[in-house]
Amino acid sequence: MGALTENVSEQGVAAGTAEGRLAGKTALVTGGSRGIGRGIAVRLAQDGARIGVHYGSNAQAAKETVAEIERAGGSAFTIGVELGTPGDARKLWSAFDAHADGLDILVNNAGIGTSRPFADTDEAEFDRLFAVNAKAPYFITQLGADRLRDGGRIVNISSGVSRAAVLPDIVTYAMTKGALDVFTRNLSKVLGPRGITVNSVAPGIVDTDVNADWLRGEENKDAWAGAAAMSALGRVGTPADIADVVAFLASPDGRWVTGQWIDATGGSLA
Repeated sequence: MGALTENVSEQGVAAGTAEGRLAGKTALVTGGSRGIGRGIAVRLAQDGARIGVHYGSNAQAAKETVAEIERAGGSAFTIGVELGTPGDARKLWSAFDAHADGLDILVNNAGIGTSRPFADTDEAEFDRLFAVNAKAPYFITQLGADRLRDGGRIVNISSGVSRAAVLPDIVTYAMTKGALDVFTRNLSKVLGPRGITVNSVAPGIVDTDVNADWLRGEENKDAWAGAAAMSALGRVGTPADIADVVAFLASPDGRWVTGQWIDATGGSLA
């Protein structure tokens, strides 16, 4: 890629408007078909970006995300690649290149959301969690770096459990997100000379279909109230809560924030 122009930050300020501030930009959201990923994809599209909606297995959910974006006047396309498999990153970028020429925003959101307790985790589960949650973002970013334009944005979706032992039963999952945070901090120095910012956004408990069984299940009637009580704001998070933070970092307004871990837990760790 070419050297970063001297006035990239000033150009970013001039380009940013409250509406359509990402017009002309292309974003890739891994795991963009459902939950937090869908929220992020829709939010970035609202700001004018063209969205690559990646999915692992649920093609219908990805098509629904694209349809939602297009109904609102945006542009999006799907990319179906299972992460955590050999050659996953290369396959993903091959599929992406068929739809777009270059990238401005990469959101590494896809991940396996839970793990068994320490005493019950076997090597297969450990390896699978790290393959999807840490290894895949590493190589997706590595192979995507030459597609990412100078002044671009990388946002890695971490978790509040990477900084606090609030849910020790999912220690392996927490470890994968800790690895992602280390990657974020160091990568910000590697890509900083190109004006590319790299940040982690850490959600707490969010109301998604992945969490629906235990948050709303009949067998665990107190789960919703307990999750809400963890937040200083007294409620359970929504995908839009996380998407708005990502949108800030992806926008010209986020140009001077890099190498950071952003707490988006609603004050659950306060």
